[in-house]
Amino acid sequence: MKTVNCILPLAGLAVLNGCAGGHKKAESKKPLNIVYIMTDDHTQQMMSCYDQRYVQTPNLDRIADEGVKFTNSFVCNSLSGPSRAVLLTGKHSHKNGYTDNTEGAMFDGNQQTVQQLLQQGGYQTAMIGKWHLGSTPTHFDYWTILPGQGDYYNPDFITPEGRIRKEGYVTNIITDMSIDWLRTKRDTTKPFCLFVHHKAIHRNWMADTCDLALYEDKTFDMPANFWDDYQGRAAAEKQEMGIDKDMTLIYDLKMLDEQFNDHYRSLYIRQNDTLGTYGRMNAAQKAVWNRHYQPIIEQFKKAKLTGRALAEWKYQRYMRDYAKVVKSLDDNVGRLLDELEKEGLLNNTLVVYDSDQGFYMGEHGWFDKRFMYEESMRTPLIMRLPEGLERRGDITQLVQNIDYTPTFLELAGLPVPGDIQGVSLLPLLKGENPADWRKSLYYHYYEFPAEHAVRRHYGVRTERYKLIHFYNDIDVWELYDLQEDPMEMNNLYGKPGTEELTEELKSELEKLQVQYDDPVRALN
Repeated sequence: MKTVNCILPLAGLAVLNGCAGGHKKAESKKPLNIVYIMTDDHTQQMMSCYDQRYVQTPNLDRIADEGVKFTNSFVCNSLSGPSRAVLLTGKHSHKNGYTDNTEGAMFDGNQQTVQQLLQQGGYQTAMIGKWHLGSTPTHFDYWTILPGQGDYYNPDFITPEGRIRKEGYVTNIITDMSIDWLRTKRDTTKPFCLFVHHKAIHRNWMADTCDLALYEDKTFDMPANFWDDYQGRAAAEKQEMGIDKDMTLIYDLKMLDEQFNDHYRSLYIRQNDTLGTYGRMNAAQKAVWNRHYQPIIEQFKKAKLTGRALAEWKYQRYMRDYAKVVKSLDDNVGRLLDELEKEGLLNNTLVVYDSDQGFYMGEHGWFDKRFMYEESMRTPLIMRLPEGLERRGDITQLVQNIDYTPTFLELAGLPVPGDIQGVSLLPLLKGENPADWRKSLYYHYYEFPAEHAVRRHYGVRTERYKLIHFYNDIDVWELYDLQEDPMEMNNLYGKPGTEELTEELKSELEKLQVQYDDPVRALN
């Protein structure tokens, strides 16, 4: 029988440790290296450096403690593929051409990208993990990527030589491959930029077998607006991302039993128990999985929950599964940090951690993302700074994922092309406080009609206010005072006394649409 995979030392790498000391001195010099860690659907609420309510993430906290934490970091388009395209180009979705994840969407790898510019500037570039852009990666000296969303267990990978399958748990495997690249595949005479892109913590939140028992005795507090009735918010009424009505028993919550069925069942198990996220497990992995989940299934069947009791039970299962996946992710970030330190690279490397967007942990009764509301527009962003960048603590300026490309280029001492729409964060990392820093952010979400039924919308967010326009099949505006209404429950649009504010925000919105050359401005 095959053994169950939890985090284990990478086979054969211990032998290579003795070689590390020989090049530590040389690699402590500039130019600086970049390690960019991106996760999927990881939200600020589930990182203890941002929020102490739910989980502890000591390794992620280490990055923030030894560097900076951005408290106002946002995305341009809260969806996985588009966020990845923004990262690579420094341009909004309408400019890089990758606006949504609909079938057939493909990123144009011939366009200007950060890895291309770094490579041309003498950097070695590598991409390992989740790509999710349809196309084949370009301008990477090394790449190994998951097909599509990838799988948590025994995942397939696409390589330049073809498709391979790796036995084990995906977060461990991606970290193993990243460590192996650092030790055995990179050119130690060159600076490098390593992209480590995890599948975690994407739906359906399947934990590593060694973490299954975690959080089972914890009851998570439900958000105050879990039972939101969406009054005054027509687009929110139409969504299909509710924990109560849309979260599935089998695929999402692992209640695999003949008594239950759901429209995602075939994604969990199909074709004689050999395909699907559960079906691809080996016998040993299934044995541990079944020992954990079968008693929960039996208890759930006996309880025969309905109504609010069922929704609250689903929320607790969701939170526990999500938290377990965070634990494995945090452990693996720690492994990578330790490896950088052991190889003498840590003090000469910018380590960036963020997610492709935020996520709802029951706020408004939801899971998933997409909306311009705070929980999904916000993204965690922490950086461990190399020697020479002494800024520490919180950075409060408004930043966005279009800013990563110019930051990496400036850090590498390379010119930033004029068509890049983001701005470098390097002044903030140096402790400067630019007087002309942006005062507003632009957002545009495109994927409709599609899964979760979130309507197309665009909007502007300032330090205090947010104005959103839902368009296409509806024509609805929403206005929020984030200081007085941080949970965005009270739509102020059209209410007496808000006329002047609304006009100011519409003017700012139009200015941003002109600045970023978004043709949708014709709809205003």
